[in-house]
Amino acid sequence: MKKMINNPENAVKEMLEGFAVAYPDGVELLADHFVIKRKHLKKGKVAIISGGGSGHEPAHAGYVGEGMLDAAVAGEVFTSPAPDQILAAMKAVDTGAGVLLIIKNYSGDVMNFEMAAELAEMDGISVETVIVNDDVAVEDSLFTTGRRGIAGTVFVHKIAGALSERGASLSEIKQACERAIERIRSIGMALSPCVIPMSGKPSFLIGDNEMELGMGIHGEPGLEREPLTSAAEIAEALVEAVLQEKVFQAGGELAVMINGLGATPMMELYIVNRTVQQLLIDKGFQVAKTFVGEYMTSLEMAGCSLTVFQLDEELKELLLAPSDAPAFKS
Repeated sequence: MKKMINNPENAVKEMLEGFAVAYPDGVELLADHFVIKRKHLKKGKVAIISGGGSGHEPAHAGYVGEGMLDAAVAGEVFTSPAPDQILAAMKAVDTGAGVLLIIKNYSGDVMNFEMAAELAEMDGISVETVIVNDDVAVEDSLFTTGRRGIAGTVFVHKIAGALSERGASLSEIKQACERAIERIRSIGMALSPCVIPMSGKPSFLIGDNEMELGMGIHGEPGLEREPLTSAAEIAEALVEAVLQEKVFQAGGELAVMINGLGATPMMELYIVNRTVQQLLIDKGFQVAKTFVGEYMTSLEMAGCSLTVFQLDEELKELLLAPSDAPAFKS
């Protein structure tokens, strides 16, 4: 295992410390709870919180900032944060208007975030939750009941954060996020495994000339393993899998994200995007905004995911609203 770390047991702690000192004007670290929060809070604004296991950087700390999250809670690598961490984040950023928790659909995350929400309500904090389940690959997995939450979660962060900055109520933000979740679909594919620092071993095995369609961001099995093919054929498989969902209306505007999983060069992501864009245009869609880069990774896994978001006028405006989050400036 080749990694630029010190002690594997301290990797998450030291990563968060490094993140906090990289962006000292905007964020600060609650070191005892592995929470990155906005340094400057706006009174009376609904607080937006997300989080999950580490190893998916820039998710979730990279989305803390004006126009997106107020706090991000980090668990150990691929492990949900504990309820007391999440509760500490809520107490740190609640300014009286309530808190929305954005949760990816993994059993540990759902259980711990919902437990923390119950504890916060006992302390007088108004809390709502939304669960993102954008991955069309599999209905149930090793980590979930129902579909997994993957890179489409970033779009939900953006919608919630933009509405919160405008002064929307907790119920209004929850409703908008649920509407967005209904319109977001994703699927990924993997070329190689990742290595979890504490184990020092690959998370799964795959042949040099193989790829797996529908692989999860923790290495969960996907739809099928097949021979490695061209970027154009990979793009076509991803687009077809997403568009099988009957939520996309030809002629409507889309946001598209080509997300690298950690070890895929930008060159390859742009090559995939080239075909994705042409396929969507050929099928009668308009692409209003494209995002290409690393938004939700899996350590050093090679591969990518495609996320498609059916926009309407309000969702488009919110998606394009200003943000100063380090990983999503607009």
